This record gives sequence, structure tokens and C-alpha cells, in this order.
Amino acid sequence: MDRQDKSNSNKEGFKWLTEDALLVCDHELGHVKNDPSHDLVTVGRRRVLVDHDPESRPITGCPNIGATIKPCTNTMKVDVGYSEFIKVQGRRVCLDTVSGFTDGTPPGMVKYKVRSAGQDIVAEAAG
Repeated sequence: MDRQDKSNSNKEGFKWLTEDALLVCDHELGHVKNDPSHDLVTVGRRRVLVDHDPESRPITGCPNIGATIKPCTNTMKVDVGYSEFIKVQGRRVCLDTVSGFTDGTPPGMVKYKVRSAGQDIVAEAAG
């Protein structure tokens, strides 16, 4: 899917993610724990997330629990949502279109996504 087709996009562009961004699993109650890998670039004194920051992160609160059901507990590789134009120390900035799979069941079906970028000031121009 082209990143401009993502529902988070808007006329102002794709917002940069900060450490205050809210990423959730498809079950909506599972929250991803952010851990920025640098402190070089900030927006409103909050660190910007870059390439690999959303990957292999713990997810807490996923309600998808059952006898043969595994809740979402970790994020996997980001499939879409890294800037193609802006980098920090050679690592692509995360945009509000970030999405990838979780380790929840059924395998390869449950994704994580951005609910809030954590800031409304800085965006990469759309298109």
C-alpha cells in the first residue's frame, strides 16, 4: 500500500513521531512502549523516533487473551511509515503512517499502528 493512502495522512503531511506517540495493536487496548534511540532531535523537547525504534518493542494491555490465543506482546518489523527523505544520524524518521505486525495470534494477521503522533508541530510534506 502506498503511504499516501494511509488513513493517518492529511493535507499538512505526515507527522513525525515523538516518544509521546501512541502506537496500539489492532485490538486498540494494547499499547506499545516507546524507547527513542537518540536525543539529538526533539520536537517540543520530546525525542523523535527513528528507524528501528518501533520494532521489537513490548506491547502491554492487549485484551486478545484465550486458551489458544496469544495476545500481542511485541512489535515486529515496520512495514511502512519511515520517511524516505528525512534522516537523523543516517536513520529514517518515523512518520504517523508507521505500521507493522505484532506477535499476536493469528500469526501474520495482527498489526500495530499509530493512534497519535505525540506532537502536532512537525510534519513531512505529503506527496
